[in-house]
Amino acid sequence: MKFLVTGGAGFIGSNLTLSLEKEGHQVTVLDDFSSGHSNNLKGFKGEVIRSDVATFQLASKFKALDGIFHQAAITDTTVTDEKKMFHANVDGFRNLLEFAVRIKTTVVYASSAAVYGKGASPMKESQTPAPANCYGVSKARMDEMAQEVIRDKSLPSLVGLRYFNVFGPREDYKGSAASMIYQLAQQMKSGKRPRVFKYGEQKRDFVYVKDVLRANWCAFQSKRSGIVNVGTGGATTFNEVIAALNRVLGCSFEPDYFDNPYSFYQNVTEADLTLAKKLIGYRPEYTTPEGIKDYLGHSSPAHAKNR
Repeated sequence: MKFLVTGGAGFIGSNLTLSLEKEGHQVTVLDDFSSGHSNNLKGFKGEVIRSDVATFQLASKFKALDGIFHQAAITDTTVTDEKKMFHANVDGFRNLLEFAVRIKTTVVYASSAAVYGKGASPMKESQTPAPANCYGVSKARMDEMAQEVIRDKSLPSLVGLRYFNVFGPREDYKGSAASMIYQLAQQMKSGKRPRVFKYGEQKRDFVYVKDVLRANWCAFQSKRSGIVNVGTGGATTFNEVIAALNRVLGCSFEPDYFDNPYSFYQNVTEADLTLAKKLIGYRPEYTTPEGIKDYLGHSSPAHAKNR
C-alpha cells in the first residue's frame, strides 16, 4: 500500500515510517525538519519531501493514497507563541484534511492527552477538554475539526489518537523535550542521581512507542472513525520508573528530590482505554517496566557513583 507520513523525521513519525517500509509498504515522508532529524531516517529508501504541511500543495504531488498518518506538529509544551503553534498544528491539519477529503483517503492523526489538562483520571474521551497550555489548545482544536469531518462523513475513516507519555527509540534528538524516562536514564547513565519533584509519587501513563505504532495500524485497519486514547491504561510513579531504570541499567541510584515550582503541574495522567479497545481494537502489549527493558536493556551500565 501507499502511505504518506507527515512529521516522518520526528520521534513517533520516524518509527512509524520505518515500520511501514519494513512491512513492504511504499512510504513518502513530508517534514519541514523544524523539530525532526535526518538521523532518524537512516536506511529509509522512500522519498522525503522537505516542506511545511500547512502550505504544501499536496494535490500537486499525490493523486491517490491508501492512507495518511499525520504526525507533524510542534509538540514542545513550553512554546507560548499561539500563532506559531496554530500554524503548524491547526493550519497544517486543515490543509491535510481538505486534501484527504478531495482524494477520499483514510487519515490517522496524532492528538494528545494534553487536551485533558488537569482533568480527572482515568481520563476518558467523553470529558470536556481543559487544556492547560498552548499545545493542548491546538490539539483540542484539531479534535474539533476532526469531529466536524466525522459528522459529515467526508472521509472513509478518520481516527485521532490521544497519545499519553510516549517513550522509546529515536527520541534522543529531542533533548530537553524528550520523555521523562529518557531524561532520567541519561542522568543515571552519566553517574548522577535521577532528579524528580518531591517526592516522586507523581504518576504518568507512560506508553512505549511500539504500542503507539500498533495503535496507528489498528486505527488504519479498523475503517472506523473517532478519537481514542493511546496509553497503557495504567499510571506509573516516577519512583517506580527509577526503580525499573536501576534494574535495567544495573545500578542503585536513590532519587534526588526537589521542590516543584509549577502550580499548574499535572499530578496524574492515566488513559481509560475502553473506547480504544472497542473502536479500533487497540490493546497495549508492553507495561511501562517492560517497555523500559526493551528500550534500554542493551544500554551501557550506569556509572556507580553519587548514589
